[in-house]
Amino acid sequence: MSFVIPSLPVLDADLAVRLSAKIAGKAKPPGSLGRVELLAEQIGLIQNTETPHVERAEAYVFAGDHGMNAEGVSAYPSAITTAMAVTFLAGKASVNAFASACGVEVRVVDAGVDGDLPAHPGLIDAKVRKGTRNAAREPALTADEVAEALGRGADIAAGSTADVLVIGEMGIGNTASATLIMHRLAPAPLEDCIGLGAGHDAEGLARKSDILSRAAKRSDAVGPLDVLAEFGGLEIAMMAGAYLGGAAAGKIMIVDGFISSAAALVAVRLEPELERRLVFAHVSAERGHRLMLNALNAAPLLQLDMRLGEGSGGVLAVPIARAAARLMTETASLEDVISGAVTP
Repeated sequence: MSFVIPSLPVLDADLAVRLSAKIAGKAKPPGSLGRVELLAEQIGLIQNTETPHVERAEAYVFAGDHGMNAEGVSAYPSAITTAMAVTFLAGKASVNAFASACGVEVRVVDAGVDGDLPAHPGLIDAKVRKGTRNAAREPALTADEVAEALGRGADIAAGSTADVLVIGEMGIGNTASATLIMHRLAPAPLEDCIGLGAGHDAEGLARKSDILSRAAKRSDAVGPLDVLAEFGGLEIAMMAGAYLGGAAAGKIMIVDGFISSAAALVAVRLEPELERRLVFAHVSAERGHRLMLNALNAAPLLQLDMRLGEGSGGVLAVPIARAAARLMTETASLEDVISGAVTP
């Protein structure tokens, strides 16, 4: 099977001019709201309107396991992926707490968990297979499995009725896959991409570096689909599809941290026009994330030294997106203020 990249709506250059002029004419000094003004214009372009609406938000936590974890790339066993997915469904993880505070609904997507999750209204069963193969020794996925994951992610995002989607993840060992993806697609030297991940000490980091070096030497893949097949994972491929499917459907797509950005990098390499349609929530404390954001020409909204994943940083950016949209619809123009048209 093959994945057909969804067609993205053309961004209206004339609308961009009108949006910029409307923002400049608001009752405030020009440029005084900084990045929020740029975000307001971006949201208007994505929704193709001078009166954008950003209210209902969903966070999709794509979960999957990695065969490479058998080599010791993570400080935690793969069983934690299943346990954390259950915790998300129970509403007891950090992303749930942040989502509750920010008015965001959380959905868990089983992209490739190496375990069985209980039926739950908040669970989307999109499992392609139970975990990837060991990318240190063989290709993590087949071409068909990559295409299937991309397609399912695109369908999930396009089918949402929310205005804004936060794309997050859970998968023990997935910083290793994301690192290899960044190495090939940024591109960047492997040593500049490798970080602590979920809790490595110095010894664990050295072991992780050795494993990733062996994995990188195993394949010379550089194309986005080939890189996904060689290094995984299913949640990363499904997130990449979600960015493309959601953007094609006119959704505001918010990118979370290092892993989510790796998926965005895959998606942008598949469709460069996606780059202007993504909102990058934050720069994480994971080594390599800022370099990856640079490869995406991305300017993150926040810097909170987070490196959790789950969509946690993305959720915190949702109120900023809502505020940016309301700038366009609820802030008076300077002309109305001066003329006295604004009354209590």
